[in-house]
Amino acid sequence: MNFNDSIIKIRRMYKKRLIHNKLDHLFNHFPVIVLSGARQVGKTTLLTHLYPSIPLVTFDPVMDIQGAKADPQLFLDNNTSPIILDEIQYALELVPIIKRYVDKNDQIPGQYLITGSQQWNIMKSLSESLAGRCAIFDLFPFSLIESANAVDETQSWVITWLENFDRAGQLSGNSLAHLPSLEQIWRGFLPKALSLPINAISTFHQSYMQTYVERDVRVYSDIGDLQQFRRFYQLVTALTAQEINFSQLGRELGFTPQTAQRWLEILKATYQWFELSAYSGNTIKRISGKPKGYFFDSGLACHSLYISSHKALVSHPQWGALFESAVACEIRKQLTTSQNTVGLYHWRAHSGAEVDILLEKDGMFFPIEIKAKTHITKKDARGIHAFKETYPKLSVAPGLIVYLGQDLYQVDRNIYAMPWDLKFELANDQVRKNI
Repeated sequence: MNFNDSIIKIRRMYKKRLIHNKLDHLFNHFPVIVLSGARQVGKTTLLTHLYPSIPLVTFDPVMDIQGAKADPQLFLDNNTSPIILDEIQYALELVPIIKRYVDKNDQIPGQYLITGSQQWNIMKSLSESLAGRCAIFDLFPFSLIESANAVDETQSWVITWLENFDRAGQLSGNSLAHLPSLEQIWRGFLPKALSLPINAISTFHQSYMQTYVERDVRVYSDIGDLQQFRRFYQLVTALTAQEINFSQLGRELGFTPQTAQRWLEILKATYQWFELSAYSGNTIKRISGKPKGYFFDSGLACHSLYISSHKALVSHPQWGALFESAVACEIRKQLTTSQNTVGLYHWRAHSGAEVDILLEKDGMFFPIEIKAKTHITKKDARGIHAFKETYPKLSVAPGLIVYLGQDLYQVDRNIYAMPWDLKFELANDQVRKNI
């Protein structure tokens, strides 16, 4: 076995997920656990690793496995709990029967573990039928912490910053990346993409795209022209890290803004795309500005933009947007470890000043800028200063500029530059841990 084969074998080992402990904790308190996310993010792997003795049934869009759709009650009588029901969007007829069975035994936790890849179908059915009976989790592609297999040793830098911003001067750290940044972003964060040799990545992404369009999209929605939808998918990829203009989307492909909005909702519902609401000081206006959209995986985005290698990435015109997307997704992934709700916005003034990510927790705001460069200067802090000047009465934590360098340092008054792959540490103190 050569060196590269050894690296691939190591990458294929199970990697603990950020939600591992929280999910296992709530498994002991809720009768139903729902784990949703895009295809191939590791939902089934996580559940079968946590609960190897629980039987698994995986549903299919073509076959009616064990007659689950035709006779859901007979299926559940023959497959008693606890049980893992994988890709339940293909057998939603089971949900009312699960509700009936859970109502009879609502004091027994861990009866049904359910996964799905289509947010709308799952969430609509479950929210209506199993409200108060289920704990719902979203699973994303690997975070940097998960990629490095360092969940037990590494505190999320996002959570560390939210809890220790008042001790910014005491923070230090080092890189936790196990791949060079360009290769990591080009490969993306899907588990399979991190285990393959580099010359197989494009083939994997092509297969993923084909399967996604021909299975998930075809089953999910009545789209007659799948080729047109593929063009739409590619166009949206090129608009990652931008504010969404449905009229622009429609004009590019020659259909109405309503169609563009409907198709974008399909991408969101199948976990290919997510959006940040625009923030304003007026609560009502928070949802009236244009949202900012991000493609869910940088590797698939690179494939869709025909970026053939990580070496070509840095010279591509979309490089800055792709890096911002990778960091925005990383922040969203790391927030899954938070025990409390954290607001997530973007901010843009009419003058053009902007803050890429704005977090809100307990009345405190945390502005974060993202720069695809290796050195940060005071000029890069202008958006954060503009936000503070616009809202002088807000409680605003020190600003962060996340970048591609290696050092954590102060850039300007109350603004710090931080490497995107940093593992935070507190000098002479212990970082508080979450579940």
